[in-house]
Amino acid sequence: MDCVIGIDLGSTTTKAVVFDEQGEILGRGITNSRSNYDVAAAVARHEALTQVRFEMLARELRSEPTFAVRANELEASLLACYRYECFLGALKRLERVCRRDLDSARFDQDRGAMVEALERIIAGIETEALVMCEPGSSARSDFFRDLAGAAFLDQAALVSRDGGPSFDRLVGLFDRNIIPVENEAETRDFRSLLLGASARLGEDDCANGSVLRRLLEKVAMVPIDVLRTVGTGYGRVRLPFPKDCIRSEILCHGLGAHLMFPATRTVLDIGGQDTKAIQVDDRGVVTNFQMNDRCAAGCGRYLGYIADEMNIGVHELGPMAMQAKRRVRINSTCTVFAGAEFRDRLAAGQAREDIVAGLHRAIVLRAMSLLARSGGIQNEFTFTGGVARNPAAVKALREVAEENYGKLVLNIAPDSIYTGAIGAATFALRDLNANGGRGAA
Repeated sequence: MDCVIGIDLGSTTTKAVVFDEQGEILGRGITNSRSNYDVAAAVARHEALTQVRFEMLARELRSEPTFAVRANELEASLLACYRYECFLGALKRLERVCRRDLDSARFDQDRGAMVEALERIIAGIETEALVMCEPGSSARSDFFRDLAGAAFLDQAALVSRDGGPSFDRLVGLFDRNIIPVENEAETRDFRSLLLGASARLGEDDCANGSVLRRLLEKVAMVPIDVLRTVGTGYGRVRLPFPKDCIRSEILCHGLGAHLMFPATRTVLDIGGQDTKAIQVDDRGVVTNFQMNDRCAAGCGRYLGYIADEMNIGVHELGPMAMQAKRRVRINSTCTVFAGAEFRDRLAAGQAREDIVAGLHRAIVLRAMSLLARSGGIQNEFTFTGGVARNPAAVKALREVAEENYGKLVLNIAPDSIYTGAIGAATFALRDLNANGGRGAA
C-alpha cells in the first residue's frame, strides 16, 4: 500500500495523518510532544500507521464468513484490548522508571514504604485501566500522562489515607518520572501488539481463534510504503526531513481548514503556545494572517497552567466551566499572573466554575484582537486546534463572535486538532503528484 503522511509537531501535541494516493484519510495518530520532538513525531507516525492496519483488519473481519455477523463487535473488542495492551506497556515503563528513582539516596529513610505504596498504586491503576479500555468506553483523554496521572492521584490518595507515605511524596514520584516514560517510544510492532491483544481477548472456539490469528498475520504482513512525508507545526525545524518537506503551519492550517470546510474564509487556531488568525480564499490559499507566538497568554498553555494550579487535567477544565452560574471578568490573561488571580478570586469566595468560565472568555477575547488585525471574521468561520475540543472555549467563542460580528457559521470538525497535519499531508500528496519524487519517509 502506497501512502503519504503529514505531521504537525505542535508545542503540546504532535499529530500525524496518513493519506492514500487519492487523498482519503487512512489513519490518524496523536501524542504528547513534551520535551522530545523526535520521539513525539515517531510515536504519532506509528499510531497513524497502526490505525491504517486496524482499518485493513476491519475489512478482513467483515469479509470473513466466520466473523461477518459480529465483525463490528469483534473489532471494538480488539481495539479495546489493543488500547489496554498499550496502556499496560506504558504503565510498566512508568513502574520501572519509578523503581529506579526509588533506588536514589533521597529515599534512604522510607524506601520500603514507598516501594510498597508504588506496587499498590500500580495494581490499582491496572484495575482502573480495565474499565477505561472497555469496548465503547469514552476515554477522558488521548494521552497516557492524563489517564495514568488521574488514576495515580486516586490511588495515591487511598494509600496515603491508609497510613502510607504522604500524598505529596507519592505525587512527586509520578511528576518526576512521567516525562522519561513519555519520551520512550513503544518498541513493539503492530503484529506483536495485536497478537497480544487477541490473546487477551480470547476465543472460546479454537477454530475461530486460529482464523482470527490468520487474519491478524495477513494484515501485519501487508507492506506500507510511505512515499512522502511533509512536516509542519511549532517544532517543525526539529523534524528530520529535507527542507522541501517542511511547510509553514499557517499554510497547512489554512489549507486543512479549507479541505474540511470548503466555504471557510476565516480560521482561528488556538494551540498550546501560539494562536493563529488566518484568512483564506476559495482555494484555501492564505491571504492574510496574524500570529501570537511570543507569549502563552490566550493559548492552550494558559489553560494548562490553570489546570496545574488546580491539580486537575486540562481536559477537565471545559466541562467544569460549563457549570458556571455567572460571568466573572478576568483582568489578566498573562500566564505568569493567572495563578495568582485565580487564588485571589477563590479567596474572595467566587466559585471556581465561574472563575474558570471567565478564564475561557478572556482567552477568546485575546484571540478576537488577532482576528481583527488579520481582517476580522468572514463567513464561514472555522475553529481548529486542541482548544477547539474544549466546550467552554467553543461556547465563549460563539458568544463573543456573535457580539462583534452577528450570526455566523462556526465550523468545528471532530478532527479539528488534525487540521495542520491534514494540510501537511495534502502538500505531500501534491508534491508527489507534481514530480513523482520521494521525500522523507
